[in-house]
Formats: sequence, C-alpha cells, structure tokens
Amino acid sequence: MMLEPAPEPTSLTGEIAADLFRRESGRLVAMLLGQFGTHRLQLAEEVVQAALVRALQTWPYRGVPDKPAAWLTQTARNLALDHLRREQRWSDKQAGIAREHPRWMSTPAPRDEHADTFTDDTLRLMFVCFHPQLSTETQTALALRTLCGFSPGEIAAAFLTTEAAIAKRLVRARQRIRELALPFVVPAPDELPARLDGVLGTLYLLFNEGYKASSGNRLVREELCHEAIRLMLQLAAHPATRQPRTHALLALMLLNAARLPARTDEAGNLLRLHEQDRTAWNHAMMSRGVHYLGLASQGDHVSEYHLQAGIAACHCAATDEAETDWSRILALYDQLIQLHPSPVIALNRAVAVARVQGPQAGLDALRALSPRGALEDYHLYHAVQGSIALELGRTADALAAFRRAQSLATLASEREFLARCINDCATPLVTRV
Repeated sequence: MMLEPAPEPTSLTGEIAADLFRRESGRLVAMLLGQFGTHRLQLAEEVVQAALVRALQTWPYRGVPDKPAAWLTQTARNLALDHLRREQRWSDKQAGIAREHPRWMSTPAPRDEHADTFTDDTLRLMFVCFHPQLSTETQTALALRTLCGFSPGEIAAAFLTTEAAIAKRLVRARQRIRELALPFVVPAPDELPARLDGVLGTLYLLFNEGYKASSGNRLVREELCHEAIRLMLQLAAHPATRQPRTHALLALMLLNAARLPARTDEAGNLLRLHEQDRTAWNHAMMSRGVHYLGLASQGDHVSEYHLQAGIAACHCAATDEAETDWSRILALYDQLIQLHPSPVIALNRAVAVARVQGPQAGLDALRALSPRGALEDYHLYHAVQGSIALELGRTADALAAFRRAQSLATLASEREFLARCINDCATPLVTRV
C-alpha cells in the first residue's frame, strides 16, 4: 500500500488532527491487529497514517467532526477493508470478512484474557511490543513509531543516529515479527516486570521529545510530556509495575514538567535556567515529584532514573541560580556516567564540571569526550562548547562553535537562540558583565 506524504499541519485544524493522531494511533493499531492478526502490522500502520492524511486534507475545509476519534477509526477500518479487497486472496476471505464487518463497525476489537491489565490501549500494546524475542533497540523503535506516532526522524534524534538507520531497523522489526509470527497479546501480570525496562525507556523518550522537540515549529510540546506522565501514573498504580524505578522516572518527569511554564518566552524562544522566572514553576507538581522520589527510595537498587531525578530535584530546590547545589549535581552525574555512560550524559556532566571546577575544567571535560562519533553532529555539544569558550574570553572559538551549532539546529527557536549567542560574541566582555 503506497502512501502519499502527509502534509504539514499549517493551521489550527491541522494541529488538532496531528495531536489527535498521536494520541489515537496506538489504539487504532491495536484494534486493527486484533482484527487482522499480527502479520498485518505494516498494513495497520499504513492505514492509520492514511487516515491522518485524509483528516489533514478534509478537515480544514469541512471542519473537525463532532467525534474526531470515531472518524479516524471508521476511516482506518474502511481503508484496511479496501486494501484486503484488492488482495489476490480476497475471494478466500470474503465470506469471513463479510460476516465480521457489521461487528467491527459497532463494537470494539476483542480483547485477550489479560486485556484488563491496564486501562489504556497504548500502554497495553507497549508491553506487547517488548517481546523478548526482539532486541531492545528494535522494541523501542517499534513502540515509538507505532504507539507514540514518532517519525523516523524523531526516533533518529532520540537515538543520536540517522533516519536511514532507523528506517532499516523498523523494516527488520516488521520482518522479524512476521518470521516469528509473534502473538500480539497482552502479557500475563507475572510477565510485566521483565518488560518494564523497555516500556520505561520508551516513555522516557516520549517525555524528552515533549520537553525539547527534535522537529516541528515548537521547542516544547507539553502534550507529549503530559501523555508520558499519564501513562507513568498507571504504571505506578499497578501492583506488577509499582517498582522503585517506576517511581523514580515518574518523579523525574514531574520535576522537569514543573519547569515547563518558564522554559520559553512569549514568542516561544528558549530561556536558559538562569533566565527563567522561577515563580512560574508549578510548585504543586514539584511536590508530587518529591513524593514519588521518596517512594523510589524504598528499594536497594539505584537506577539511572533515580540519579536523574535527584539532579532535577537539586534544580527545583534552588530559589535562584546562585543557590544551585552544583557540587551535589556533579556527584550525581559522576554516579550516572558510571551506571549509564551515554554521550549526552557525559555532555551534561561537563556543564556541571564547569560550574564546580571552572570553565577550563569544563572545556577539558568536553574535549575528553572525543565527539567524532554521535556528538559531532549534535548541536548542543557545540553550543555548550561555545558558552564555555565565551566564559574564558576565547571569542573566536566561541563564535565558531555557535555557528556550527546553529548550522545543526533543526528548530527555528534554537537557531534564534544561537543567533543571540553569536551576537554576544561581538559584545565586549565588560558590557556583558
């Protein structure tokens, strides 16, 4: 089934359709898989995407339907049936599909024996995606694409890799599912803990895409952050997944989401931490985050989410930039880099080193990263390098780093922020002080 490219949403109606699609796509895919079988995964994904294309083409002119989710469901079902009718083996299936067709149009897809494990279709299918016979990276990419509505480009940004690599990974995942004939059924409650890490990792990436978008017109997509928190609350409430690392990730999300109202100015431009109005932070949400951080301490294992939540708590506890406990933050990053040695964590640790030990030490920590790999094309690496070089008075180095960062930035708000940084390089130091 060939799809025409989905048009970019250029109006409020288009944004409504795109937001609805991201929220409903997992449920629609789950419904179609229940009706057609797991070997129809690609068909399910394609007809759901095609339903969005139809919405973007028609809603701006005809208006948003009274029940937009039902409209998408009906359209996706019709497209799937149209595709089956074109298949060579249609005649063998026609009688069975004809009998089932009225039921599909009036009742939800049949649920398996563990369907009531969670009340949310997306969360249930997320656990389905993390089948032990698929690799972790494949599972995560599949869940982000199928259930969270991420584009291959957004997934590539999350993994610091190329869109082509993600596209290949998704193709291999679908092939593997067909080869193994994996049953897309909700695992039994006693099987949930073994799949929990993958689900947590996926929701972490979903939240991060909302906290700092990798594409589109907005730097912050609060709806993604709140969707991740909504699903995390279900995990935190279920006996099989109510574990310390679940509480730690939920605490991290709540503490970071509490700062969302102050992350951008009225024009949507990025505000750095020291530029934010801390009175605009959501203190009720911060209190909930601290509550879940306390629940996370009720275990012997310390996960990366515990450490990141601790760092977020340090920022939330400071009434201004000067009161930030950077020594504590650096100590947490030292533990985190041992537990999870990722390039992005190493980059964030270098910022903490600069705050505690001085800008030269921070620059040395950056150079020790050897960014010839993933970070070489990561704009924030060069932006941090420029900021530290500017502190050291190395204007030419800072200017080169900021220009490199600007050439790699994908969002207009990021490029605008870096343009301001470039202008700062032309301002005499005595003026900036």
